[in-house]
Amino acid sequence: MTEVERLTQRDDPAELDKLGLDQPTERNRDRVARRQVDKFGERRDQLAAAALRTLADQGYARTSLRDIAQNSDFSHGVLHYYFTDKFELITYCVARYKAECVTRYDAIVATASSADELREGLGVAMAATLREDARMHRLWYDLRNQAMFEEAFRADAREIDQSLQRMIWRIATRFAELSGAELGVTQPIAYALLDGVFQHALLAYLSGDETAPAALEAAVCQLMPALLAP
Repeated sequence: MTEVERLTQRDDPAELDKLGLDQPTERNRDRVARRQVDKFGERRDQLAAAALRTLADQGYARTSLRDIAQNSDFSHGVLHYYFTDKFELITYCVARYKAECVTRYDAIVATASSADELREGLGVAMAATLREDARMHRLWYDLRNQAMFEEAFRADAREIDQSLQRMIWRIATRFAELSGAELGVTQPIAYALLDGVFQHALLAYLSGDETAPAALEAAVCQLMPALLAP
């Protein structure tokens, strides 16, 4: 029996009152159910935030749920309750992080008033995330590579990849608008170009090249006009 059924079937006034529910109506059952779903989602987010630290340090292949539990305040059993396995936890973590990244770049698109401002803002933002979140991006590329071998990752990795591709296309489309020009590349090509430049810079930075963020910023500024039609 679920918590919703227990409360409503017993019609316990004290317990219902704690939730602000005075009658065991269908509407009240829905409200309790929604609260349970919200709490479940909140706890998954907490677990994901804790897991990301270990995953970003050790990578997919070398990290187990037990490793994550040992490096967080949550037990192995709790992790298993909220996530079926390591595959589900990792894809949830990466998708959550990448969704936050998308909102950052969308803000640049929304506020830029000229092509140069958009181009420079994009370069600065990509250089900053390289410096601040290199391990997180490494985890994403790890997941995307593993998707070629692990079918369990494939659908989620593709969904994340497509969301990033759409984000890059929004940037490219707005850049063309502000430039008063047409785009000369397709959506997949625009994504491949910017993603390739970023991945190259990430590898350099992880290898100890402290100039990689500045080089990335310059490369992005140089690349953006190349997306436009002659």
